Amino acid sequence: MQHSARRDDTAAQPSRMQSAVFLPIGDEGRAELVERRIAEAITGGLIPAGERLPSESALARSLRVAPVTVREALVALRDRGLIVTRRGRNGGSFVADSADPAQFTAKRLGAMSRVALRDLGAHYSAITRACVGLAAARADASEVARIRQRLANADAADEKAWRRAADEAQTEIAALSQSARLTREQMRLQAEFSPFLGLIGQDASAREQQRRAVLAVLDALERGDADAAASAVDAFVRDSVALLIDHQMRLHRA
Repeated sequence: MQHSARRDDTAAQPSRMQSAVFLPIGDEGRAELVERRIAEAITGGLIPAGERLPSESALARSLRVAPVTVREALVALRDRGLIVTRRGRNGGSFVADSADPAQFTAKRLGAMSRVALRDLGAHYSAITRACVGLAAARADASEVARIRQRLANADAADEKAWRRAADEAQTEIAALSQSARLTREQMRLQAEFSPFLGLIGQDASAREQQRRAVLAVLDALERGDADAAASAVDAFVRDSVALLIDHQMRLHRA
């Protein structure tokens, strides 16, 4: 019973990255868009196996769509085997245990063109650069120190724990810009780019490279050096895209 209670608390208080999944869909409130948003979050590992999704009414409010639209999307997700429905007091829609983020992400990477991959990197870099540029001027040193400490407490040997910590750090850095619009866009892009970072992050040396990149940004923010922060972002994205292209080539040879 205690385990169920903890899971309920987690579902009620999603992480910043999970919150990005449930940002409003917009005017095109079609079931296919809701299905795609949630499916990408599941297959990207942002919502882990066994975790309960918000209720239909909560999803409808968050995504700003009709409840029937959410219901149709959940039916499609069940048909794809991505979620299961459990009845009873602690019931609801849960991510299926068989949903393997690494497998789905590898398949998606293999199907992407290099142009599309580089374009995603360029978009991510542009928004993140804008965030860190403002953060360098607006962030308080104590705020930067807190992010640094949380990152230091993350277990780099645990792939999933490290990925969550790195995502949270990137989102918190974006929030230091004090721009709600830029932060929301960075969260959306982080949710899209993070599964690919997790794929190359299966290698310990790649995780260490990612850790050093985040620390380089934090160092620059502490100095109030916007140019250095932007350069660190550019280097991180450039190196990550290069690693992804190498991984893609190995997938094609397999």
